[in-house]
Amino acid sequence: MCLVLTVDLARVAFTRFAVPTAQEGAQEWTGAEHPIGFAATQIIPSWTARTPPGSWIEIALRARARSEAEDTWTKWYVMGRWSEHGDPRTSVPGQGDEDGDVAVDTFVARRPVTAYQVRVTRHGEGAVVTGLGVMASALPPHPPAPSAPGPGGAVELDVPRHSQHAHAGHHPRYDGGGANWCSPASVAMVLAFWGRGPAPEELAWVGGDDPAPAVDHAAAGTYDASYQGTGNWPFNVAYAGRYGLSGFVTRLRSAAELEPFVRAGIPVITSQSFKAHELPGSCYSTNGHILVVTGFTAEGDVVVNDPAAPTDGEVRRVYPRAAFEHVWLRSSGSGGIAYVLHPPDVHLPPSTNGNW
Repeated sequence: MCLVLTVDLARVAFTRFAVPTAQEGAQEWTGAEHPIGFAATQIIPSWTARTPPGSWIEIALRARARSEAEDTWTKWYVMGRWSEHGDPRTSVPGQGDEDGDVAVDTFVARRPVTAYQVRVTRHGEGAVVTGLGVMASALPPHPPAPSAPGPGGAVELDVPRHSQHAHAGHHPRYDGGGANWCSPASVAMVLAFWGRGPAPEELAWVGGDDPAPAVDHAAAGTYDASYQGTGNWPFNVAYAGRYGLSGFVTRLRSAAELEPFVRAGIPVITSQSFKAHELPGSCYSTNGHILVVTGFTAEGDVVVNDPAAPTDGEVRRVYPRAAFEHVWLRSSGSGGIAYVLHPPDVHLPPSTNGNW
């Protein structure tokens, strides 16, 4: 069955950029002006990089803002300062002006934008950007109608399961401890699925009685010092890049776009918000939550590893397809945000809509 596009679907344009290795004295790279192809209202860059101790990178962008007279460039907005070792690993607040603002990890335009440039600045020695993607989008006022299940029947990936609540009270300097660690718990699950993650010597600081030290490590490695949280979307992708995964943040527009990833063997991390009654079987409400899509039932319902479950044994859940799409895709939530993390030699499914 073909996916029929309607005016209710988000407009999304995702582009990868090749950032040259820094030459002596050339620590800054600015991409060419990149047309979006429609009037966008949000832009999110994401990246992977290696930053030896003492080095870090800054990602910035500017956009062409539409006005009645002409399109004009905005100022440069800093979208993140990042080091795998921390110091700095921070978003930059207080950048708002008449053209837009940065909401932690997202440039939110006050006037529609039609093009952008992205800039990478390296600080210190040896920083290498291994991947850079930029997603521009415009969300519809209402979520789309539920999608039909794709062909192929039931499918489920064997992704290890971690409950964030098993880490309640652990290392509260990182976003208050495990109760808030849905994003690092999800990234740790996907890293483990791919056989990647921190070595034992990297985990010694966690504590010997921890049920899953890799989750604590991911929380420390994704913590945004300004936002004071572990849910910065690009920072979670960048953390996975430390362990050899390629990755990016984009928007998907239906469960029908999720299914090809799972059938290609790639679990996908999604962001959603909801009241308990809106997602039957969840038994909790949330203003923003991250989980891992691991499969689909024969009927098309969504199989997930939900780190909000009380224990590891309860992490696997099945959510009704239509309800899951509604709370994930609506513009009052994340609008279909997804992290895609995979080894470079594992190919993505074909993209027909330009959003990966």
